[in-house]
Amino acid sequence: MNSNPMYMEYVDDADPQPAPRRGWRILGWVCIGLSAVMVVGSLTAYGLYRQAFGNISHEDVNAQLGPNRPKKLNNAMNILLLGSDTRAGSNAKYGRQLKNEAPRSDTMILLHLSPGGGQAMGISFPRDLMVRMPSCKNHKGGVVPAQTRAQINSSFTNGGAACVIKTIESLSNVRIDHFMQVDFNGFKSITKAVGGVPVCLPKDVNDPKSGLHLTKGKHKIDGETALAYVRVRHGLGDGSDTDRIKRQQKFMGALASKAMSAGVLSNPKKLYSLMNAATKSLTTDKELTPQVMMDIAQEMQGMTSGKLRFVTVPSGPDPLDPNRVALNDAAQPFFAAVRNDKTVPKEPKPGTSKIPPSQVRVRVYNGSGIDGQASRVADDLESQGFQVTVGGNAPSATSTTKVMYGSGADQQAQTLTALIPSAPQPAARTTGGTPGVVDLIVGRNWTNLKSAGSGIPKQQGEIRASDDICKES
Repeated sequence: MNSNPMYMEYVDDADPQPAPRRGWRILGWVCIGLSAVMVVGSLTAYGLYRQAFGNISHEDVNAQLGPNRPKKLNNAMNILLLGSDTRAGSNAKYGRQLKNEAPRSDTMILLHLSPGGGQAMGISFPRDLMVRMPSCKNHKGGVVPAQTRAQINSSFTNGGAACVIKTIESLSNVRIDHFMQVDFNGFKSITKAVGGVPVCLPKDVNDPKSGLHLTKGKHKIDGETALAYVRVRHGLGDGSDTDRIKRQQKFMGALASKAMSAGVLSNPKKLYSLMNAATKSLTTDKELTPQVMMDIAQEMQGMTSGKLRFVTVPSGPDPLDPNRVALNDAAQPFFAAVRNDKTVPKEPKPGTSKIPPSQVRVRVYNGSGIDGQASRVADDLESQGFQVTVGGNAPSATSTTKVMYGSGADQQAQTLTALIPSAPQPAARTTGGTPGVVDLIVGRNWTNLKSAGSGIPKQQGEIRASDDICKES
């Protein structure tokens, strides 16, 4: 095996073939599933689940990191999610020849929870990202020298979670508050505990290396099949990291959406099963205690899948190696937006509606004459927490944006109009209205919504957990 950790080799198949050896993408993104349970704020029966938190293993990463770290600028929470390919215990069947080697991680996601709750962004760092690597301590207490150019996933092999935290903090200047790490079996258990995750295949797949054998169309998958789905490389897409990350972000979104669904959160047996499955394979920092998890849950009450976003850190081909990627010019402005995200949900003004967006059903019609405008506005509304459907084109074009409401939705209409800069006067529908539903007819004067949530601008290629799993990004 190549001894240079910058260019690691991986096993993509279980056993016994030692060749060919090719890229393995470990999907520890199941941490998102557990995070969804934490941040949705559904732990009202917290005492029933406290026992599950006793399964969690802990590491003292602060002792390894030392005092020279980025300052914490606000009340945002940043949690590093890591996937580990450890072959310890029952994970050994995924490559016994790697049993005695240091674990690797190809999954590095910074979960950013905006201040005040209600918004979250999962930021993926590609395994092939070339970065400056700061010196860090390894598992045995030794020091790994700094490198001017190294592949980011080598940080985990060199020094575990603490080294990854130090590396990402050094390139982003974003303070990381906690980390969560999970392995193969944790992934399989979580997908089973939520009752399967919906996926959509653009074609039939029969890939013997990953073990994925599915027909074109929608499927609900869990366990070994889910693991095969996130492993597959050449059976789907063009085989590139970018293509795979997009597909896996959709899987994360679908998993998180399922974990946040009423069918899981309102069912004590399912919720306990999910938490028990997740925590058995989970390692965190010592400071991420059950009480801290509870505090996060309470703060993030009301978060919906439309307010959970997934992006890849701004990057492109590495000028020195076309087989690797590097941060591009948009990276530092993006990190600054994450670092300085101080926005919180605004308190309603006296005398205005106190009905939150999460309780407002909006149907969007396109009266602007601009193709796709209703869908774009619907995405913006959903990111603010509204329950949104697209009604299609309005009967006729209109120069002004209008808000109309069905019976019993007058206060809900006030919640919507408060975020529209043109401040249209809501009007009751005399015909065609639906009880409890607010209709938004987008006119030619539409600009955008007032910001009431995350201060991080929409990123190119962004995916939401609420997206249609069959929709091409």
